[in-house]
Amino acid sequence: MIAQARAWLGKKESDGSHREIIDVYNSHKPLARGYAVKYTDAWCATFVSALAIKCGLTDIIPTECGCGQMVTLFQKLGEWIENDAYLPSPGDVIFYDWQDSGSGDNTGWPDHVGIVEEVSGKTITIIEGNKSDSVSRRTLQVNGKYIRGYGVPKYNTGSVTPDPVALRKTVDELAKEVLDGKWGNGTDRKERLTAAGYDYSAVQAKVNALVKAKSESAVFYTVKSGDTLSSIAQKYDTSVSAIQKLNPTLIKNVNLILTGWKIRVK
Repeated sequence: MIAQARAWLGKKESDGSHREIIDVYNSHKPLARGYAVKYTDAWCATFVSALAIKCGLTDIIPTECGCGQMVTLFQKLGEWIENDAYLPSPGDVIFYDWQDSGSGDNTGWPDHVGIVEEVSGKTITIIEGNKSDSVSRRTLQVNGKYIRGYGVPKYNTGSVTPDPVALRKTVDELAKEVLDGKWGNGTDRKERLTAAGYDYSAVQAKVNALVKAKSESAVFYTVKSGDTLSSIAQKYDTSVSAIQKLNPTLIKNVNLILTGWKIRVK
């Protein structure tokens, strides 16, 4: 759950990347109360539900798009802790009430929800969907103001089979996303792809093949006396800016190229 939450960090409304989360939620049937979440709806509870769907844990984490209804379902499962001072564990689901006075145990209507990522001493780090319209982190203190209570999934009894409907992207699609920088690099990429239920080895093999093919098809030109970048661009049916982007460390000034330079033009 935590690895998948981390994989979605940075998803946001402004570029539409949060739609992946909404689509995962809506792919799972039956929909809570028969409602398909819109891309413009608040999506904090939808985020937690989508995590459960991706991780195959809907038997211990109820799917809902509303915080209050999700609390009720956690209570029915016997997985609810009505105690603001509870010391949570990673993977617990934390609910907030923005109208909390800070006095006594809050029992108001929940307004927001996230998943506990880690606990260090009395400091809780939470990953939330729809925090400032994105998947982001929040830190607060144990028994801090605005805590409504906790859903505590029984992970030791949960299933571990990801929802096959949610795994829709092909290896080719994922490889292109990797090359576009959407899945990070190195160990981070491996963890995120694995957490999302994909075969990291297969995706990386495709990435390597695409990089190799692109490298083998690259076209280079050695600058001669009298050449200009615009004349070279015209010769290879490209543009000056395109050539500069292919040679960022070499061509700093488009009006200055030196004889003997080997530049990539395609």
